[in-house]
Amino acid sequence: MMEYCFDFISYLDLDTSLKILMCLDDPTDLVRVSCVSRAWRHFVIENGLCKQLCLRMFPQLSRFERVVELNRHGPKDHAEVGSSNSMEWLALEREHRVYAYLARASTEYVGMNCIARTIVASSTDNFPQESIDNTLEPRDNISGRYSYWSSSGQSNPEVPETLTYELLSQICVITEINVQPFQANFQIGSPIYSAKSVRFKMGHCKASLDASTDDNFVWTYTSPVFPMSQENRLQKFRLPEPVLCIGGILQIELLGRVQRQEMDGLLYMCVSYVQVVGCSLSPAFNVEILDPSGRFLLKSDHLARGQTLMAFENEPAGMYNNFMVRGLRDFPQLVTILRGHMGGVVVEDEWDGDGEDYEVDDIEEEYVL
Repeated sequence: MMEYCFDFISYLDLDTSLKILMCLDDPTDLVRVSCVSRAWRHFVIENGLCKQLCLRMFPQLSRFERVVELNRHGPKDHAEVGSSNSMEWLALEREHRVYAYLARASTEYVGMNCIARTIVASSTDNFPQESIDNTLEPRDNISGRYSYWSSSGQSNPEVPETLTYELLSQICVITEINVQPFQANFQIGSPIYSAKSVRFKMGHCKASLDASTDDNFVWTYTSPVFPMSQENRLQKFRLPEPVLCIGGILQIELLGRVQRQEMDGLLYMCVSYVQVVGCSLSPAFNVEILDPSGRFLLKSDHLARGQTLMAFENEPAGMYNNFMVRGLRDFPQLVTILRGHMGGVVVEDEWDGDGEDYEVDDIEEEYVL
């Protein structure tokens, strides 16, 4: 049956071939396309298909100025079929390696709480007893002491509040934010001081200066507004799509006050617990802010790649979200099959008219842990 096989890329025009391959939305598929032949690998790299896949997954990546590889001691860069060993081609190969692994790392993980520390609340009623730091504790009662954050009181129900947090690293994938309003059982009627709705922002500091005011942040993502129930439970707000938080800053906007305190007649908002679900892509990836307007340098550290995925596996079982584990679990088996269970196996390129052989070693280094 092999005599009936043909290379459709060589028969179709560039735009049609690109439209076909850009329908692939799983990193596994692009890995397999790159494994087919030297010509197909050249096509994937030359047209930046891995980068385009990442941009479709995470539009925030459009802010990256360039990519840099650190501690890469694998196969050296070399010329491909139909290309010169130019700086432009080497840059395309580098982007291909970095974005291929970024697509993989952002889909092959389990959920974890990504908050590293609190930064600031827009207001606090009684500091430090009711500070934002209390929202990191899942229990709202610790040894008989209530644990929660409370805003200052307002007569206008439209006055918003914000809670700002620093995440585990400067580059995280976030899928949902969970917020639990506080129920004041020590007050008459046990009122629940929730908000009408919530919205989430992600971004970075303008500079490595004091980040205690909202003016010092650049927001690269703003979520839709989610309605909040006036209930004392952990309310889950799943984002429409996973978001790449570049800069490691997340802010919760609490919109609309619903509960008035009987003692003073003012409206308050109170939160007992906040959880940000996703994963950190550090130390395998890091970012450097090139200017305050939000242009970034993406750094990929080859030596740290295994540490990132090992960190995911060591998370507590209760935080696992199996729906996040996708796609590339079978890649080591795929490489083993291609290699014929031994190093240096050569895959014959049946579609290329030039008669050159295609080394599996050329592609494996980009994806292996």
